[in-house]
Formats: sequence, C-alpha cells, structure tokens
Amino acid sequence: MAKKLIVLLSYILIAFLIYLYGESLLTWIQEGGNQYVIATALVATLLALFPIIPYPIIGGVLGAVFGPTLGSIVTWTGSSLASILMFAFVRYGYQDWGLKVIHRYKALSRVTELFERNAFITIFLTRLIPFIPSIVVNIYSALSRVSFLNYTIASSLGKMPSMILFAVVGNSIVQNPQQLFWIALFYGSFLLVVWFGYRLWGRQPAQNTKLP
Repeated sequence: MAKKLIVLLSYILIAFLIYLYGESLLTWIQEGGNQYVIATALVATLLALFPIIPYPIIGGVLGAVFGPTLGSIVTWTGSSLASILMFAFVRYGYQDWGLKVIHRYKALSRVTELFERNAFITIFLTRLIPFIPSIVVNIYSALSRVSFLNYTIASSLGKMPSMILFAVVGNSIVQNPQQLFWIALFYGSFLLVVWFGYRLWGRQPAQNTKLP
C-alpha cells in the first residue's frame, strides 16, 4: 500500500509542477532548446508524460526549432520515453489491483486474454491511429500481462509516423506552409491504409483464436 501511495503522490507532484511551469518550459524550447538536445528531449518527455500542453503542439515546436529530422527524433524520443515511464508506473505500482478488476468481469477478462495473445501487433497498430488516446493504451497494457520488452518495442515503433508528422508540420508552418496540404493528403491516405489493415487483421483473431 505504501508503494502505491508513493507512486501516486510522486505523479501528482510532478504533474502539478508541469502545470505551473509547462508554458515556461515550452518557451525555453522555443528560445534556446536547440542548443541542448538531450535536455530538450528530457523536457519533451515530461511534457508528454503530463500533457498539460497537447503533445502535437510540443512536436510542432520541436520541428520548428530543430528542423524536420532532428525535431522528429526529439519528439519521438520524448513521447516514447513518456509512454514507457507511464507503463512502468502502472505496472509496478498497480498491476495487482488492475488484474483483480479485469478478472472480476468475465467479458473484460476474455478480451484481455485475446489482447495478450496478440499484444505486439495490437499495440503497434493502435499507436498508428492517433485518435486512440495514448494513456488508454499505456494503462491497459500495463495492467495486462504484456511483457515490458514487447510493449516498449511495439509502442515505440508505432509512435514513429505520428511523431514525424508533428515535427514536419511544425517545420513546414515556419519554412514552407504550402507543403501542409500534401502532408495532410499523404498522412490521411496512410491512416486509411492503416485503418483498413487493422479492420482486416481484427477479423482474424475472432475467427482463429476462439477461447474455450
């Protein structure tokens, strides 16, 4: 119980500090973050872990400051580290509680078992679809029995396209706004392909992984 309380209070404290100083950190990135890449990546991690400021805005600022390539790397690093930290907080602080809740409801338990059988591809695909809340994927994965390594790899790989998008859009707004139409068209097409692929793949477990 003490461990759970410490984890929760630490999270609340850091969230409060980000709430107070989040805009100042964003201003620091805009004014001089390009001189301190590692420090900026750590700041981006905090801003992604406690999204007081929407992370697409953070990614756009990083793209404008660092350029599309390095901006994408820093944006992706911050988001990936934040999701891993969130996973660790929940997994090592509250998984036992979560599993009790999951197995209390038969339908949820069956869905979780299917998820665990196909965890890598499910996490990867849900990361490719940006309107699926990241925090939901983080917490549900942590409460399940998905391994830390599988989650880390699938989540980090799946985040790449959207993080690149945020940085490229931010850079284009500053450098070449005319590119935004083509970026939107390309990424919209990409999401359609991902969505249809996800729907197609989603039918397979239902047919081939029936639970007893």
